[in-house]
Amino acid sequence: MRDHLDRVERHNAEALERACGLVLDTVVNDGLLYLGGSGHSLGMVLEGFFRAGGLACVYPLYRPEISPLHGAWPATEAERRSGLGGPVLEAAAPRAGDLVVIFSNSGANPYPVELATAARSYGLPVVAVVSGPSMEIAPARAGVKLGEVADLVLDTLAPPGDVSHPVDAPRTAALSSLSSVYLWNLLLARMSGRADLPLWASANVPGGDERNAELLARYSERVPVLRTSVMG
Repeated sequence: MRDHLDRVERHNAEALERACGLVLDTVVNDGLLYLGGSGHSLGMVLEGFFRAGGLACVYPLYRPEISPLHGAWPATEAERRSGLGGPVLEAAAPRAGDLVVIFSNSGANPYPVELATAARSYGLPVVAVVSGPSMEIAPARAGVKLGEVADLVLDTLAPPGDVSHPVDAPRTAALSSLSSVYLWNLLLARMSGRADLPLWASANVPGGDERNAELLARYSERVPVLRTSVMG
């Protein structure tokens, strides 16, 4: 796993630099980052939203049927079904200057592809965090794959099937989530030295609540889920 993360960092050096520029442009111009994914890629939506050290200008794209926690196999069927992605982004009411980041291991199912297509229809740039090897062999259930729609791809390099251990016959230790979190942290680290970012503080350190209250006041109007218990 450590060797894989080193390889991911080397492979994505140039793409991370480009992604840093795109995201910084959005943040410093008071735009929002819309994070989307389905299935276990929803873990990255949660990772990017309302956590210590994370960006406050994040809008999580979500609906219950694409989460395994609301039905595991039904969630798989939902992300393969056409017609869900576009309305999710439309309901979020994106504006010019915003940016969409979509996490997907295979990049082949309709839900993430439709999120990207909808974003492009709004004129918004799309960054995809996807496994190139998995996307290459996956069936194009949406007609096209996420990498063909995105403006920029960060590649987790996760092998088809995702698992990595034991090496001679892998059956466990999936790499896509681990690699996606690593890429996201590499991106945040690059950005942090180039601008004063709106970053959440831990609620369990002195001054954390006060810092977060400022960010809630700044962003909750455009990101209602920061204050409401149920998303629309």
